[in-house]
Amino acid sequence: MSTLFPGTHEIRYQSGDAVIFARVGGSGPPLLLIHGFPQTHAMWHHVAPVLMRQFTCVMPDLRGYGFSSCPPNDAANEAYSKRAMAGDLLALMASLGHSRFAVVGHDRGGRVAYRMALDHPAAVTCLTVLDIVPTHAMWHKFTVRLAMKTYHWLFLAQPNPLPEMLIERAPVNYLDYTIASWTKSKDLSSFSESALAEYRMHYATPEHIHATCNDYRAGATFDLAADEADAAAGRKIACPTLALWGTAGIPSETDGPLETWRDWCHKVEGHGVDSGHFVPEENPQALLASLLPFLNNHAH
Repeated sequence: MSTLFPGTHEIRYQSGDAVIFARVGGSGPPLLLIHGFPQTHAMWHHVAPVLMRQFTCVMPDLRGYGFSSCPPNDAANEAYSKRAMAGDLLALMASLGHSRFAVVGHDRGGRVAYRMALDHPAAVTCLTVLDIVPTHAMWHKFTVRLAMKTYHWLFLAQPNPLPEMLIERAPVNYLDYTIASWTKSKDLSSFSESALAEYRMHYATPEHIHATCNDYRAGATFDLAADEADAAAGRKIACPTLALWGTAGIPSETDGPLETWRDWCHKVEGHGVDSGHFVPEENPQALLASLLPFLNNHAH
């Protein structure tokens, strides 16, 4: 992995019943970069070298993913909730001396990021979400087109052992098919061989398959309830927010990602990027062109 991230070092942090792995590098204001499903922190390898020139980048693996541990789940799916994952990363950042920091999250990591901004507004200087709309909007505004594109939301959230039993028969095939289907090009050409090997190695183990299913089980239960409580109370994300999405990505099937985020944020800007779902790997140049000015304005 050091070949993907020269000039970085690895840390492991005990957060309750989870051990969180993170890669740290660069100098300047702290910046937390959170990956999504079914990836690891390796997804940041194209943009990290540029970001590390100006920011101290902390790139963790979420609980249940990558080099982090897979703690047991509970009946309420709280162990794999975005609130629990945000708590891991808040404690990780505090252990590094960062009480306030900028956050960028992709996919499930974007859900962890916006939950952190809602639950811990004093900690997040600014928020960037990549190719998502809030969980509340996903579940409450499902269309046939969106459901066909995001069938995995329903499949992975099915009770154990159904999805695990099916995926464990051919996990690498499932991963390759899934991530290829979410790219603009509908193939694996956007992924470096080193990063792809990382995703395959971790996802192929039964404990990671089970943990990532638990992530989606939480999405259908605990996470949705948390969003519903915030919506009912009128709580909104206080910090400046940047929403970017692939023009061929997942939220492009919704009725307007920026309009949706306006319902959840006091101050949000954003636009589509020529990409599928995996913006940091499919079009890192366009991501950096939007992200760097935003961070320079708000991350200090």
